[in-house]
Amino acid sequence: MDALYFQLGWQHIINWEGYDHILFVIALSAIYLLREWKKVLILVTAFTIGHSVTLALSVLNIVHISSSLVEFLIPVTICITALSNVVRKNEEPQHLQLNYFYALFFGLIHGLGFSNYLKSLLGSEVNIVGPLLGFNLGLEFGQILIVMTVMFLSWIFVKIGRIGRRDWNMFLSSATFGIAFLMVIQGIRSLITN
Repeated sequence: MDALYFQLGWQHIINWEGYDHILFVIALSAIYLLREWKKVLILVTAFTIGHSVTLALSVLNIVHISSSLVEFLIPVTICITALSNVVRKNEEPQHLQLNYFYALFFGLIHGLGFSNYLKSLLGSEVNIVGPLLGFNLGLEFGQILIVMTVMFLSWIFVKIGRIGRRDWNMFLSSATFGIAFLMVIQGIRSLITN
């Protein structure tokens, strides 16, 4: 593993300029509390596996998808995940299958969003295995930092502030949906003009 690419990976995911990926991780973890950290860790790892696959395929020039289409699809994944949280009937997540699907499948789309950044970093590197592994592990580490922040805030508001779990989920998921929906509109405009 390449330590430089590990650092670039986690710094890239927590950089506010890449807030679309932060929003997805927030939407993915919004329904969980601190005591459910193992479930969230599995979800984040599924997301990492998904984006690792397309990141590798894109860096190896096996998959080519228009960047404007990817920039449109990323906020769509956030909207779907956040909306799923809002319409959820149970306060506690009963089954993770749908969330695993979101994490893994939508991770494939997000990997395409990371690929242009990583391609520019790799330049003319001959062996991409070490940098690719380091970057993905860095992304995973950054995602865990985001999840832990969300879960800590959830603990503060739900346990200490006595806000209902459902109310907290509604607030966090609705806010995430609203921001992502504006991004979807921008993405549509970009698709139309290209």
